[in-house]
Amino acid sequence: MAAPEPAFAVSAAPAQSRSRTLLVALVVCLVCSVVVASAAVLLKPIQAANREADRKRHIIEVSGLLQQGLTPAQAHARVQVRLVELASGVEVETPNPETFDLARASKDPALSTALGRSHDLAQIKRKPKYLPVYRIAGDDGKLKTLILPVYGYGLWSTMYGLLALEGDLHTVQGLRFYQHAETPGLGGEIDNPRWRAQWPGKVVFDEQWRVQIALVKGAVDSSGADAQHQVDGLAGATMTARGVTNLLNFWLGDEGFAPYLARLRDERSPTSKVRSCEATI
Repeated sequence: MAAPEPAFAVSAAPAQSRSRTLLVALVVCLVCSVVVASAAVLLKPIQAANREADRKRHIIEVSGLLQQGLTPAQAHARVQVRLVELASGVEVETPNPETFDLARASKDPALSTALGRSHDLAQIKRKPKYLPVYRIAGDDGKLKTLILPVYGYGLWSTMYGLLALEGDLHTVQGLRFYQHAETPGLGGEIDNPRWRAQWPGKVVFDEQWRVQIALVKGAVDSSGADAQHQVDGLAGATMTARGVTNLLNFWLGDEGFAPYLARLRDERSPTSKVRSCEATI
């Protein structure tokens, strides 16, 4: 008569099978994580390059140069990049304006400063000490268009855009947002060509150079005294519309490009030319 098999022999095979299953699952997870991580690392430079190319495309589009019959390459050659120290409004040569990384600068304590809540109208938390601006000169060599980077928080995301001002430094030539994650059909209407078409000709400052531009609820009353400073709001997207108003007020104000714009106005004024002549004499 054969001896009975040990009781543990019955459960040995299932236990061994579970171990193998767990081992296979672990190996698959490790392989997948390596593939995903490698893809993220390899694709990151490509994604960054695509974002930069898209930003440059928007610079050219908002510049108005394409409407003059120039090719994108010819238009790009007309754009002069300058780096501005926001606090003083002075153009500087370092860091390199061509390679300036806004995202990196905003996180670097050496290149940015923390904003208190009362000063952070755009809700960006940290303000870079420097920002690039894009200048386009006319045939007479004088400033014809100034393009300023502007950004701030909407409902779901930080909206990154470009504000183009005419040579008088207070009339809007155009506004484009090139990166955001606002709700399609609502806040995402900031991409709608019909909405963007309202901006050319709007005036961002009053006679005392105080920021006045704003999105209004509903449609602008064209007969109103402030119509030149107002743009139609975004239906169903109050927070996005408020974010656009806030970010423009922030970057055109004292925390943003106001010192730089004041310097440019002084350079253009007749009194500054008289002072320059007197100093030369």
